[in-house]
Amino acid sequence: MSKNQVYPVNPDRTEPWNDLPELPIDPSLYRNVEIYEQLGRAKEALALLAGRSIAIPNPSILINSITLQEAKMSSAIENVFTTDDDLYKAVSESSNDSDIPGPTKEVLRYREALWEGFHYLEEQGRFDRDYFVRLYQVIKETGDGVRPPFARTFIRMGGSGPNAGKPAYTPPRGKDVVETKLDNLIGFLNDEHSEPDDPLLKMCIAHFQFEAIHPFRDGNGRVGRIMNIHLLTHRHLLELPILYLSRYIIEHKEQYYESLAGVSQQADWKSWLVYMLQAVESTSRLTLRKINDILDSKEEILQVIREQTGIRRPDLLAEAIFTQPYTKVTHLTDRGLYAENTARNYLNELSELRVLEKKEIKGKHYYINPALVDVLSY
Repeated sequence: MSKNQVYPVNPDRTEPWNDLPELPIDPSLYRNVEIYEQLGRAKEALALLAGRSIAIPNPSILINSITLQEAKMSSAIENVFTTDDDLYKAVSESSNDSDIPGPTKEVLRYREALWEGFHYLEEQGRFDRDYFVRLYQVIKETGDGVRPPFARTFIRMGGSGPNAGKPAYTPPRGKDVVETKLDNLIGFLNDEHSEPDDPLLKMCIAHFQFEAIHPFRDGNGRVGRIMNIHLLTHRHLLELPILYLSRYIIEHKEQYYESLAGVSQQADWKSWLVYMLQAVESTSRLTLRKINDILDSKEEILQVIREQTGIRRPDLLAEAIFTQPYTKVTHLTDRGLYAENTARNYLNELSELRVLEKKEIKGKHYYINPALVDVLSY
C-alpha cells in the first residue's frame, strides 16, 4: 500500500482541503524506529523537567518568567514582536495601562490565554469547542468564533521570491465542514485509548490537524501551540504549562513549515513527528537549564541578603524579586510582605548592593533583576 493510500494527500494547495483525513491516522504512519527513538529521548527530557518543576517550593517563580518567554516567542512566530524592556515593564503594570504598546498587549494576551485554557481544562476535565474558542477570543481580543463557511482563508508563501504571497495551503471550508473536523480533533484529544496511546505522539498529530483545519480567521498558530502545552498538562506529563516550545519552532521556522507541508502534500508524517519530538526534547532541556539557573541565582542572592543586610524575611523577598524581572514597591506591599516605606527601603538597599538595578521610566521606579533577565535572555 502506498503512502497516499494510507493517508490521502492534498492534491491542490489552492483548493480547500475538505478531504483532510479524520483522526486517528493509520498506525503504520508513526510505527517507525527513528520516530520511537526520538520519542524516547523526548520523554526522558520531559520527565526530567517535570520532576524538577514539582520539587520547587514556590512555582510562581517559574510561572511568570517561563510562560512570559513562551508568550513572546510564540507571538514572534506570527510576526508580533515586542522588546524585553516593554514586556517586562508591561507585566509589572495593570493590564489596562494605556502606555503599553499594541504588540506587547498581544503578547500578554497570549499568556492570559495560556492560563485561561489551563484553568478551563482543570474545571471541565476535557477539551471541547468552547476551549478553543476561548483561547482564540482572548488572544485576538475578539467576540467571534469559528470562521464562517464563506470565509476564504489561505496560508500564503513567505519570503520575497516569485512565489511570495501565493497560497501554500488552503484550509477546508463549507457548511459545517470546519466544525465537523474540529469536533473530530476534540474527540481524538479526549480519547485516551485511541491510537497512539502515547500523549507526546498524540500532541504532535493533533498539532498538525489543528493547523490543517485552521478554524479561526487569525491566531491559529498560537492557539495550536497553547493546545500542545495543555495536552501535556492535562495528561500530567507536566504539572504546570512551562514548556518553552516556541523557542525551538522560531529557531527552526523554515523546517516547521516544510514539515507541515510534507504531511499535506506527501503524507510524510515521519519528518513532522521527528521534528516535533526534537522540539520537545530540546525545549525540555533548555527549560530545565533555565529553571536550574533561576533557582541557583535566587539562592546566591538570598545568601547575599542574609549576610550583608538586616532585611526581615529575606527568603520571601528573594522569591518576590524572582517572580518577574521588574519589581515595584507595590508588588511587595500587595503581597503583604512589608509596609510601603520598608519595601522601598529594602529595594533601594538591594539596588545599592547591585543585586537589583533601579530604573525610572516615566516617573515610575522599577527594580530590575539582572540575574533573572540574563537567564531569560538566552
